[in-house]
Amino acid sequence: MAPRSSSRWDAIVVGGGAAGLSAALLLGRARRRVLVIDAGAPRNRFAEHMHGVLGSEGAAPAELLRRGRAEAAAYGVERLEGTVEDVRDAEDGLEVRVAGGAIERARALVVATGIADDLPDVPGVAERWGTGVLHCPYCHGWEVRDQRLGVLAISPMALHQARLVRQWSDRVVLFSAAIGDVDPAHLERLRARGIGVVPAEVLEVVGDGPSVRGVRTADGRVTEVDAVFTEPAPRPQDAFLRSLDLRRMEHPAGLGSLLEVDATGRTAHDRVWAVGNVVHPVANLPTAISEGAVAGGAVNGALVEEDFDLAERSA
Repeated sequence: MAPRSSSRWDAIVVGGGAAGLSAALLLGRARRRVLVIDAGAPRNRFAEHMHGVLGSEGAAPAELLRRGRAEAAAYGVERLEGTVEDVRDAEDGLEVRVAGGAIERARALVVATGIADDLPDVPGVAERWGTGVLHCPYCHGWEVRDQRLGVLAISPMALHQARLVRQWSDRVVLFSAAIGDVDPAHLERLRARGIGVVPAEVLEVVGDGPSVRGVRTADGRVTEVDAVFTEPAPRPQDAFLRSLDLRRMEHPAGLGSLLEVDATGRTAHDRVWAVGNVVHPVANLPTAISEGAVAGGAVNGALVEEDFDLAERSA
């Protein structure tokens, strides 16, 4: 739905996934004038089903978004399909420039644009991402339980991921070439629970269509596996905020530079909040929904106080 072109918005939510719609729903119910700007490419679009989502176990991600949009729209929230190119300070608010040249104005901004997954540059990975190549055992482990599972390392975090995946199967192998020689103490710990380690360079993830059959390595072997877990490098989709020069922090687990936020998602800018994967790359869908709701309440609370400040000044 195209936005009305009259007065500015109370809040603009950039990103219409679970976190963004959760914030928009709460703000709509608070009788705020809200616009959601959404590019229509959620991170979980490659998955057919959601798991670990109470009340929606096994449902399609697209169905959750459809219901969420309808629920938010029932409270007057409007949606604009597009991408944001720039955000700048303006008098008593912010200016949000949308691709194509449109400028929307708001008193507050909620950033829920998520991350892009930079996948390992290995043939067969991108083609099977979200089907045979997976990232989260909590999201997908049950569906591949007791099968032959590979863990494709791209960072030292793979050592933890391999130990975690072992909970779902006793047939796990770690392909460790990308992280070099594994410390003997770590090797001993992995092997204590039967996790194999293949140190040769991975050349290809092989399979039929979306299914995985094995992993081909530089030593000429094909290790047979039924699914591969890997942890892509997260790239926060927040470049459009560069003009605001917001404070950033390094993720403690080495997942890159992220916007610094408080417990409500508020950034160093008192009109900008950020929630979901854009600030917490490992957050699952229920966590993202929760963060969106917390930010929505915090934004409304800030606007309530500003409304009273403005009323006192004009009295």
